[in-house]
Amino acid sequence: MFRNANAGFAILAVVGMLWKEPWGPTVVSAAADNLRDLIAAAQGAPAVVCDLAADAVGNGWGGGAADAPVTPLGAHRLPRHSRGHRRYDMSAEDVRFLLESLSQRDACVRELAVRLLGTQGGDEVGPGLLQRLGSPDSTTRSVAALGLGLAEPASAVAALVRAVGDPSTGAKANAIWALGRMGDGRAVQPVIAALGDGSPLVRGAAAGALGHLDSASAVPALVRILKGDPVADVRRTAAWALGQLEAADAADALASALRVDQDAEVREMCAWALGEMDTKRGADALLAAAKGDQDDAVRETAVWALGEQAEASAAGALGELLTAEKNVDVRGTAAWALGQLEIEQAPKGLIAAVSDADVEVRTRAAWALSEIGDGAAIPALRAALERETDADARKAEVRALIHSGERSERLTELLESKDPEVRKAAIRGVAGNGGVDPWPWPEPRPRPFP
Repeated sequence: MFRNANAGFAILAVVGMLWKEPWGPTVVSAAADNLRDLIAAAQGAPAVVCDLAADAVGNGWGGGAADAPVTPLGAHRLPRHSRGHRRYDMSAEDVRFLLESLSQRDACVRELAVRLLGTQGGDEVGPGLLQRLGSPDSTTRSVAALGLGLAEPASAVAALVRAVGDPSTGAKANAIWALGRMGDGRAVQPVIAALGDGSPLVRGAAAGALGHLDSASAVPALVRILKGDPVADVRRTAAWALGQLEAADAADALASALRVDQDAEVREMCAWALGEMDTKRGADALLAAAKGDQDDAVRETAVWALGEQAEASAAGALGELLTAEKNVDVRGTAAWALGQLEIEQAPKGLIAAVSDADVEVRTRAAWALSEIGDGAAIPALRAALERETDADARKAEVRALIHSGERSERLTELLESKDPEVRKAAIRGVAGNGGVDPWPWPEPRPRPFP
């Protein structure tokens, strides 16, 4: 059924340019020209290719709305293994055909074939991919290593470890990446050694894999990469791996890189990594970055990390930041962070933030004040509630009033509010139930795998 897929593969390549999934729903990330390229490539493409492109786009709960009653492709959609999973029903003949397709000259054919093979179980496709991992052709070895990383057959670990010494950069990097996905401890030392490879592609793959292999023995080598690799993306991946490993003994190195690295994305990842660790080392560097880094994303992530570390000594500085910071994302995350610090007195900047021009900042500030429970915030919260037009912010302000010790007489007045959610919160407060739903729960954006 896959033999008609030899034409129209451009549609799949364009989908790859169009979409990415950072930490949540799929979002468009491409210029309008790529959208036009996608539609142009779709004209006359075989139905099975169009189906795979549509599946890659996603846009729906449970596997791209595969259960929709009627779609333009209709019965031409590929058979899924089960609803909501990108696994396709294939016969042994289909698997053989796809394995043979890995050797074709067309890069898009190879890409599609290996992705389809990767949806199958390792026992089904592993032997064929392992055979091709020993091919004299470096391109075939590279795509075979990719397929093994997707299918993850346990029987492939030893062969992939040997492939870490492959003379082909692509095959070596893919083998390292596959070992990281499989998480087998036998790969740790060979992958550490690959951090010294001359290719940035291989070094980056090795750093990423070590973050998944969960071995403390990799920390010194990753620190050396963070301090000295000439390629920013490799340093960034090393910082991610150290955060993933929660390597507290690397905190000083991460703090130093946060202060001095010339690349903003490296600094941002260092801040994220420090926030992942069960240590308050690095707090001074985080605070300096939060107040003074020139990059908005670095400042926001540093503020987030201070909240994750629950560094109470940063409360005053974060309060000042809420007053001075121009970037709305940084202000919102600073408000959230203050709610994490387990402090008893709210900084003046946080109290003032319930009047911020941005509704998300106001909502997070009210949430933080409800966590702190400082009665000094009550007048500002009363005034904010009087003029607030956003329903979610009003709920947060009512919750903050209750937790800050608002008197029952004032809560009684709220019983007459036109907002049913405000009335509900007030009823619970008057009844002595301080457990108003802990909403909102802000979710600032940490920076995970690069």
